[in-house]
Amino acid sequence: MGECQPVGDEEAAAAQEPGGGASATAGGRRRRRKGSGKSLGKGTTGKSGGGGQRPASYWMVVTSPENFRKTRELGFTIQGIKRRHRRRMDSVKPGDRVLYYVTGRMAFTATATVTSPVFEDHTPIWRSVRREEDYPWRVHIRADRVLDDASPIAARDVAFRLEYVRKWPPEHWTLAFQGNLHQLPRTDFELIEGELERLRRRSGAA
Repeated sequence: MGECQPVGDEEAAAAQEPGGGASATAGGRRRRRKGSGKSLGKGTTGKSGGGGQRPASYWMVVTSPENFRKTRELGFTIQGIKRRHRRRMDSVKPGDRVLYYVTGRMAFTATATVTSPVFEDHTPIWRSVRREEDYPWRVHIRADRVLDDASPIAARDVAFRLEYVRKWPPEHWTLAFQGNLHQLPRTDFELIEGELERLRRRSGAA
């Protein structure tokens, strides 16, 4: 998967982190009717061309502290992705796993499982520096591992153990966390989720 360039609140925050600073791009699609709830179609059914069940994919959502707080307040029941990731969202399906990376804090905070096909909805929930951005490509989710605000996993503590991060020079490792949506190797996802579970048990979180 190619690198993502920063656009909006999450990426603007990431660009201020050490090693940040990729250029911003415009893009996306025309705004559709608010709250349409329109499904994106066959790319979200979880079925292969032969009718078989495809294996789960593993995704990292890069989000600002404010937007992660919104997702938490909603009980980790829904997640929206920026409009310019429409094509990538065609690959998201029920059963896929989601990892949250929070910019500013530069930390991993939670994992979840996708429980619905992707649908289009323009109901205002998450915010961006781009006023027209409303994170329209959405999925319902179910929380799996969630740390409290006081004990996230610092990305610097695990970044150099991740296959995905090795695409970038070591001195620019934070570039791996710019952009709203990334697909991860399963081994990277499971490594971080294992750390989340270890800390969750240690802290006694539910």
